[in-house]
Amino acid sequence: MANFTGVDYMDFDSLLSEEEKLVRESVRAFVDDKFMPVIAQHHRDATFPMDLVPAMGDLNLFGATIDEYGLPGLNNVAYGLIMQELERGDSGLRSFVSVQSALVMYPIYAFGSQEQKDRWIPPLASGESIGCFGLTEPDFGSNPGGMRTTARRDGDHWVLNGAKQWITNGSLAEVAVVWAQTDEGFRGFVVERGTPGFTSSNQHGKFSLRASVTSELGFHDCRIPADAVLPKSTGLKHALMCLTQARYGIAWGALGAAMDCYQTALNYTKERIQFDGQPIACHQLVQEKLAWMITEITKGQFLALQMGRLKDQGRLKHFHVSMGKRNNVWVARECAKLSRELMGANGIVDDYPVIRHMLNIESVYTYEGTHDIHGLIIGAEITGIPSFNAPRIS
Repeated sequence: MANFTGVDYMDFDSLLSEEEKLVRESVRAFVDDKFMPVIAQHHRDATFPMDLVPAMGDLNLFGATIDEYGLPGLNNVAYGLIMQELERGDSGLRSFVSVQSALVMYPIYAFGSQEQKDRWIPPLASGESIGCFGLTEPDFGSNPGGMRTTARRDGDHWVLNGAKQWITNGSLAEVAVVWAQTDEGFRGFVVERGTPGFTSSNQHGKFSLRASVTSELGFHDCRIPADAVLPKSTGLKHALMCLTQARYGIAWGALGAAMDCYQTALNYTKERIQFDGQPIACHQLVQEKLAWMITEITKGQFLALQMGRLKDQGRLKHFHVSMGKRNNVWVARECAKLSRELMGANGIVDDYPVIRHMLNIESVYTYEGTHDIHGLIIGAEITGIPSFNAPRIS
């Protein structure tokens, strides 16, 4: 298969800086050369290619927007383009980097002490250490405020009790950023692997995100030192700020999956000969599907770009990110479905990436805020009335 050359219907590249394009091209080459040859087997085996982690560290893919500790301090558009190219490879690859960057390094960097930053940012940046983010629980996903995990003070320690579910990289991680209820409200904690009372186990039987490790974390009278708390984490809002970082990356990443599905279907329909000796791309029904895909991908590109520019100006709001995540993941889901239809039986085999993207996007459609929950976030912003717990009108 030829290397990917990009999807750009309306001269999107003219709006990018040379640095942004260079970053994208370097990650594109890594995905094409190192990841694409192995992803089908990892998807079959339900494994993640850990041997590629050092190379990702060398490319500064972890914490790329941080400008300390030797990291490049890229702008948010460049970061988004990284996510796009990674998810073009596989949602599991983008999830790995997204969790490491937005859900582990970001909270430690933004809410941690200097000692915590010095201890963890360098090894996380190089990939020497892997991190995970513990917020979602077996009984609470869309309602994180209902979490049951608790942390209580006990002398010069905290004692954690509870469980977290659907945790990317959970059993791989040397460090977990864990959120818990305390007498002082919601706080974030840095918990190291090997701490007594801290356990992890893998989720099995997944048909989606197979090339990604998904785990459950358990805390049973898990004693951690007093300085394990993230000192600037003083409420659930700080956990949600982490999610906003990750959702921003997903809005870009989903476009990568959509692009790969579209390009695969386009190439296939131009080469597949049926009926009158003509490629099926000559038929109206086929062209309508392809036209829909390229139109929605193009709209998603400009939405993502504007989010990135607003983010770099400090003007991006969480409800803007909800629109980006909601729209672009939906577009990727529809592109995967249409591409599978266009490819017939060949669309369900992993000789082609479409069915893998189609399965993966089912998870991305749900995690980091479901499609419907993001619709409610947008609705609350435009009406001024939150419908999660709608106020009663007397």
